[in-house]
Amino acid sequence: MVHELMKGKGKGEVPSLLGSTTNLGQASTSSAYIQLPLSRDVACQTDHLETHIVGTQLYLKSLRPHLRSEGVQATISSKDVSVGTSNPDPFCLPSTPIKKPPKRPCLDLEELEDNPLEGSSLVEASKGQDSACDPADSITASLYSTLKSEDSSTPTHNSRKYIVYESCVMELFNVCPVCTRACDVRTQRLGTLLSVKQRCPHCTFRRHWNSQPILGSTPAGNLHLSAAVYLSGASFIQIEKVFKAMKLQLFRYETFRRHARAFIEPAVIHHWKVTQDVNLQRLSQEEKVILGNSAKYGSYTMMDLHTNTIVDIQLVQSNEVGGSCHLEKEGLTRSLALLKSRGVNLDCIVTDRHPQVQKFLRERNITHYYGVWHMAKGISKRLEAISKLKDCKKLKKWMKSINNHIYWIAAGSTSVPERIAKWNAILNHVRDVHTHEDPLFPKCEHAIRKTTDKSKWLQAATPAFYKLEKLLTNKRTLKDVAKLSPHPQTSSLEAFHAIILRFAPKNVVFSFIGMLCRLYLAAMHYNENADRPQAETEEGVPLFKISFPKARKGECRAKPQKTQPTFGYVADMMDLIFEKVFVNAMPYTNALLAIPVP
Repeated sequence: MVHELMKGKGKGEVPSLLGSTTNLGQASTSSAYIQLPLSRDVACQTDHLETHIVGTQLYLKSLRPHLRSEGVQATISSKDVSVGTSNPDPFCLPSTPIKKPPKRPCLDLEELEDNPLEGSSLVEASKGQDSACDPADSITASLYSTLKSEDSSTPTHNSRKYIVYESCVMELFNVCPVCTRACDVRTQRLGTLLSVKQRCPHCTFRRHWNSQPILGSTPAGNLHLSAAVYLSGASFIQIEKVFKAMKLQLFRYETFRRHARAFIEPAVIHHWKVTQDVNLQRLSQEEKVILGNSAKYGSYTMMDLHTNTIVDIQLVQSNEVGGSCHLEKEGLTRSLALLKSRGVNLDCIVTDRHPQVQKFLRERNITHYYGVWHMAKGISKRLEAISKLKDCKKLKKWMKSINNHIYWIAAGSTSVPERIAKWNAILNHVRDVHTHEDPLFPKCEHAIRKTTDKSKWLQAATPAFYKLEKLLTNKRTLKDVAKLSPHPQTSSLEAFHAIILRFAPKNVVFSFIGMLCRLYLAAMHYNENADRPQAETEEGVPLFKISFPKARKGECRAKPQKTQPTFGYVADMMDLIFEKVFVNAMPYTNALLAIPVP
């Protein structure tokens, strides 16, 4: 049987391929390349019989995806047929006259190993479609147009992802789509990427399919997973354990660190600087700003107490300042220098009772208040220690009342003498005496009730009362009471410190830049979710939850249940990483390298 290639006679015409009816199947519409030999040497020995050849020709412009070229050759069976072929190096011809798609980025894939160069390329993502996807296919034609429009409008990182089993993927490649016979299939893996090479030994059909887009030399899924783990404050080690339990394929920790250094950390630094500039610009336009600050793990935080917003974070290492005792002062100095350079006018600062900070602010004539939470915590600890002494157990019953008294003084006093007068009144109150000598606070404001349990009152000249009086009236305590903040308190900063633990756990050691980026992430998360409203039922009934604070030692309390937190900052940084940093990382990397690392 002879295959003949008929030459077109008209301009723009294409030849039709004629062949044996035994090898003719349904016309393929795949855009995959079929290798055809340049020439064939055919020898036949048969009786001389007449043959009839029928061919069809179509004008090039009349070819459309729904049209097919077909050739038919009718012969009569013959005897003693021998065929010899000689195939030179084949070349690829497309099965349909469409433009050749752009080449895929070259990947040096190794089975079950990571590409050592992954994450180093800054080339823009290739937008070419899979060579095996043909919109003319009768099965996928209606689906192709929809998927194509979605792909063109939806960024790679915003596309939906699925968990797919290997056996289910192989079902798509085991059978040749042209001749429907078994194919040779080879798989390779690069992190979360699965690359499938399909080859049909019968009709030379070939296809190369990747499970995710390739950005330069980096699979998009690998970078997306690294960014998701980092930006959500999760631990790669814990995520790796989950993947191993599910037999999910994952890249190594070294790849995660390359992604972080090259793309994620520069994006975090840039996004924080942008949001910080907005907050500082707003503060510079206000006449008076009340700031609260606190130190934690070598970081110093500045918060605008009016808006409950973190405006600055300074990370200081002890080797920079000659010891951990100087960390808080150095962090405060850097933050104040930044605020001054941005034109922020301070009204006062609310901090803890750090001696070096007190002296530093006093020398610069900056109004300084103490956070009530810090003082109440210190008084409670000392009272608890005293209550464990002999003949002092009665003090344990008064600890909660004294703690509440501190908050009441700070919130209800208008002057320093009034605070002192109310503070000294507690010594009379614990003895069941509710009138006082100080005219600024002549009597207790609560209603006078008859006591049913007289044993709870302290008696003068007893060890318990003596130690309580000594604690509450010493010189340092009275100075601290005089400087209690009448403004919003720094308790919100303690809530922020709890968020820091989520992004930077104590038992994990981070590099300086890694710790700084996690502090920035914690600040962005706090600023976005600090003022969430209270959750309600469908009928509008406010919701509460039961909590057991550690400070209350097992005592439960009802707290308003807030709405679910949002993560808009994560979506913003995902867009930044894939659309800007990955395309051109140089300016973002330069900004990161400009940060002095001790």
